[in-house]
Amino acid sequence: MNNHSSDQSTSRRAVKTPLAPAAIGPYNQGILAGNTLYCSGQLGIDPETGSMVPGGAEAETERVLKNLGAVLKAAQMDYRNVVRCTVFLADINDYGIVNDVYARYFSELPPAREAVEVAALPRGARVEISCIAVR
Repeated sequence: MNNHSSDQSTSRRAVKTPLAPAAIGPYNQGILAGNTLYCSGQLGIDPETGSMVPGGAEAETERVLKNLGAVLKAAQMDYRNVVRCTVFLADINDYGIVNDVYARYFSELPPAREAVEVAALPRGARVEISCIAVR
């Protein structure tokens, strides 16, 4: 007997938008599981050109957050729904610059967050951010 429920709490679907860079591997831009959206890490890639934006950590952070915003919007959410972010930095010295840009997107009730320096990021990126959002 199959007791699997198809209620909202167990639903799971991919979230995709052309307004953020397409996944370049076996993953999705986001997965909506019930009312929770798990967004894959975004880099500072311009979705129109497929290239990293020039301008260093500040410009990359701006593009990263716009990309995350597009994924959130595709799931009928916005930055206010974000409850957790993870920030990956190729250089921890960019922390202040990234914070300045980040604060403009998460001004009211900022989400929980962690920020870590990593050895390297794909495409030579300086910043990658992933998030979890809840309706």
